[in-house]
Amino acid sequence: MVMYRPLTRSELPDDTASLARTLIGKLVVRELPEGIASGRIVETEAYVAGDAAGHGYRGMTPRNRSLFLDRGHAYVYLAYGISYMLNVSSEMPGIGTGVLIRALEPLEGIAIMRLNRGIERLRDLARGPGRLAQALRIDRSLDGLDLCREGSLWLARDAHEPGEIGQSVRIGISKDASRLLRFYVRKSPFVSGPASLNR
Repeated sequence: MVMYRPLTRSELPDDTASLARTLIGKLVVRELPEGIASGRIVETEAYVAGDAAGHGYRGMTPRNRSLFLDRGHAYVYLAYGISYMLNVSSEMPGIGTGVLIRALEPLEGIAIMRLNRGIERLRDLARGPGRLAQALRIDRSLDGLDLCREGSLWLARDAHEPGEIGQSVRIGISKDASRLLRFYVRKSPFVSGPASLNR
């Protein structure tokens, strides 16, 4: 069993880019009826204040209201009608910024993740935000959840220190696309995206 404790809100920087970097090496824990599934965060993207690519750019709506909560809450949305995406609200209440969790290194509950994903290959269980959400069975029912307390979905830390952290442009966006707001563990096989961005 993996030993970890919840991340407290006071441990989360209230700056979006800083939070995206801080979350590298931390854990996402999902408590399911059949057991716990968890993974180490190896890739994130920051969507900062005034960012045209961010969902909070045009203000609060019923869909994105969780982005405007205090840092450390889940914002879950459905992308292109296909895949759910897990984000962490990242600043003070009312700001509307977040960090997209893009990839995990699976740690616990790998058999559960394989069943949820319908595949065997460890590397592909949570490499990419849609795969990650499917592996951990994350959907809109978890939107707005406080990730700083133990429950059905939460953020945790252990004694692990991540390797060298790289920085690049974000993936799959057209607005504000040149900003270096993607963070990842260099040389991790569990990171998503093209090799050109993972050096």
